[in-house]
Amino acid sequence: MVAQAARQEDILTINVKGHPLRVAIRPGNGAGTPLLLMNGIGVSLEVFQQFIEELDPCIEVIRFDVPGIGGSPVPTIPYRFSTLSWLIAQMLNQLGYKQVDVLGISWGGGLAQQFAFQCRQLCRRLILVSTGPGAFMVPGRPSVLMKMATPQRFMDPFYMTEIAPDLYGGDLRSNPEFVHQMAHAMHSDEPLGYFYQLMAGMGWTSLPWLRFLRQPTLILAGDDDPIIPAINAKIMQLLIPHSKLYIYHGGHLGLLTHAKELAPLIEQFLAA
Repeated sequence: MVAQAARQEDILTINVKGHPLRVAIRPGNGAGTPLLLMNGIGVSLEVFQQFIEELDPCIEVIRFDVPGIGGSPVPTIPYRFSTLSWLIAQMLNQLGYKQVDVLGISWGGGLAQQFAFQCRQLCRRLILVSTGPGAFMVPGRPSVLMKMATPQRFMDPFYMTEIAPDLYGGDLRSNPEFVHQMAHAMHSDEPLGYFYQLMAGMGWTSLPWLRFLRQPTLILAGDDDPIIPAINAKIMQLLIPHSKLYIYHGGHLGLLTHAKELAPLIEQFLAA
């Protein structure tokens, strides 16, 4: 990592085609392609701050709250991944970005795949973390998926603390202090935005067109991910032409728990 202090992050709300979106931009040195981060379901842009702090401060980072999550108001009607990809393209255009690298985690990994396919000229490189190809992926355990059917874990920190080790796996099984911190960081009082995110991915799959992705792609998966088993990452690596796979020893939230391990890999991939 380059030893350089990161400049102050700018947090703003912009109106994109009638949709207010909360956006955070950490300026880089202007030399490389900015990195656009797409978060998981129910997660606001603050949650992965620990990962951002591990990234080389020369890399410009863009984060945003999807409609209905964090500081972005709930939209009047539900949306699909294709609609949201178009909205993100409009957001980037409004902010003056011609091209970005895209990192998507979990639910955001599905959105990242859709964006790379639908808005291919805007996406230079693609990083997929703890994610799968959608409706026809190899599912996690039913007991785990049932806990994700409602936003209760985001509304009740005590419930999140109770289920997080079994839900997210990896280091959360043995680190109660981290579980407690994460439960409070992920707290939200808006269930409708969560349900809209669930509906956006309902029935969606990337399997028919993954072979048409042309962006160099890095796929990261944990070997103890109860939500999205690592076999899904192996399937995507076989289908995406210019892709490489790295499996780390951890769970679904490896981008947080293994930030020191994964950030250098991502930096190397973006600079290659």
